[in-house]
Amino acid sequence: MNSHRIVLFAAIAAGAVALGMGAAHAATLRVACGSGPHLEHCTKTVQAWGKQHGHTVETVSTPNSPTEQLALYQQMLAAKSPDIDVYQIDGVWAGILASHLVDLKPHSKGAEDNHFPAIIENNRVDGKLIALPWFTDASLLYYRKDLLEKYGEQVPQTWAQLTATAQKIQDAERKAGNDKFWGYVWQGRAYEGLTCNALEWVASYNGGTIVEPDGKISINNPQAVKALAQAKPWVNTITPPGVLNYTEEESRGVFQAGNALFMRNWPYAWGLSQGADSPVRGKVGTAPLPKGGDDGRHAATLGGWQMSVSKYSANQDAAIALVLYLTGPEVQKQRAVELSQLPTLVKLYEDPEVVKANPFFAEMKGILAGAVARPATVTG
Repeated sequence: MNSHRIVLFAAIAAGAVALGMGAAHAATLRVACGSGPHLEHCTKTVQAWGKQHGHTVETVSTPNSPTEQLALYQQMLAAKSPDIDVYQIDGVWAGILASHLVDLKPHSKGAEDNHFPAIIENNRVDGKLIALPWFTDASLLYYRKDLLEKYGEQVPQTWAQLTATAQKIQDAERKAGNDKFWGYVWQGRAYEGLTCNALEWVASYNGGTIVEPDGKISINNPQAVKALAQAKPWVNTITPPGVLNYTEEESRGVFQAGNALFMRNWPYAWGLSQGADSPVRGKVGTAPLPKGGDDGRHAATLGGWQMSVSKYSANQDAAIALVLYLTGPEVQKQRAVELSQLPTLVKLYEDPEVVKANPFFAEMKGILAGAVARPATVTG
């Protein structure tokens, strides 16, 4: 395994042995929980859990690209590797990985009843609950409030408006001396993120969802052509040529450095943009992604990540206990407040601390209602 591991040693208090918590009851767990801010927060969380329960926990850094993550997981699970006990999985991987994952239903004590039903249903495969939700996601448009006000422009409602506004303000900012400034950044690398962007473009023009629920391939239609024709000229005009290698973090880096007017990203970018060291703190607004036209729709890809336990784990009981903790109210609230990630526990949307930390959560309800699911079920 070449992935970098951050090992967190949870010390067992001396008195615990006297109470019967000997080394024989301690487990060593390895958790794959993303990269970047996700990994940092996950590391902190499992460290606290490990100290409380007398276990040693290792967090495994995975690739930024979900496509590369899935390939790594498939390789390890196909080999029945015990090297990872707990996997963070994309919601669209449930059917792909189900045969390798533990059914959590017998251990959940009804915890699944507190989450959004549609997300739980996604995680059921052949009657088995193969994962519990960690957080959900729907993409949105980030914009520089200060620059729109400076140049007398409104938040764009259509992609054509975004293109025109991005070009105007990009030209003006470069004329003012910021030659690194771009109008719009997004995710163009050949991976799942590009699929999400393309799905949004096409759906916003009422061009379908690439593959429809009945299995029909629908991408070859005039509205889809309009959508892709709208996006194609962006590269090297209002979007940097490097976007073709951007994931979420590369695009966030450009935007948060103050070098872009608009950005397509997930809710996690909000909290980071408001950090004490962020050059754009207090200057960022959010809105639904633009429509394809006056008769189009606001289309956001439905995302989210789940926590699951490998069938090949040597410590399944401890791994299941950790998953129940990571997906429970304490951790979901922490992640909402500190990382601006959307909880899957319905009651947390009424929590005053969560709402105060994320004023944009109110509009996320509408965005989630119109979110577009990737065609994962029908395509396997």
